[in-house]
Amino acid sequence: MIHVPYRWLRCFLASLFLLAMVQAADDPKVSKVDQPSASTVNKSPEAAVEAQPDPAAEDEEKAAENKEAEETAKVARPVTSDPVQVYGWREKVRVGDMADLMVAKLDTGATISSLHAENQQIFERDGKKWVKFVLTDPNLKGAKRYEMEAPLTRIVSIKEAGGESTRRNVVRLSFQIGERNIKAEFTLNDRHNMSCPVLIGRTTIQHMGWIDPSRTYLADDKIFR
Repeated sequence: MIHVPYRWLRCFLASLFLLAMVQAADDPKVSKVDQPSASTVNKSPEAAVEAQPDPAAEDEEKAAENKEAEETAKVARPVTSDPVQVYGWREKVRVGDMADLMVAKLDTGATISSLHAENQQIFERDGKKWVKFVLTDPNLKGAKRYEMEAPLTRIVSIKEAGGESTRRNVVRLSFQIGERNIKAEFTLNDRHNMSCPVLIGRTTIQHMGWIDPSRTYLADDKIFR
């Protein structure tokens, strides 16, 4: 039996390992690390700009919300000692001249207010565009149907939950909540899948008072803070 010193054996094994590494590096069959292609490395700044989303393609409600967030962030509004009325996240309102009250959701997550409207028709009166529609509560069986007319303020594009944008007519109407009469812009759309036929958005809520998200129907209680 031939006796081989341990350090010679270790050197021999190390030499074999280095030789295997060199042969693998020269073998074309061995895959190498992918390098960035020329199309990726040589992209111009103009191409990078084109890949960004176009701000003009945003729906109008989202654009208005972003603008509002930027403007309000720049203004420090002091807290006054004046009493402010507190409302629940759900209240009863009377829209326009209708006799019945309707349930409204006060939603600070929505920018503009909204109404359930059926059979919308645009017509002209004195050279201006108006909208005729039917206001009712689709969740209430046998609810009265009120035919209403209002001047068309504008038409906005709103992105739905599915990603598709729809155009909605906007009108300005007065509504009563508690003892207060307020004018606000409302988009007219189908809200039969919503919990409330009326939604009061943030642009209106900011002129009303505070919202207690843990309570409902506080308007008639006249709670002030």
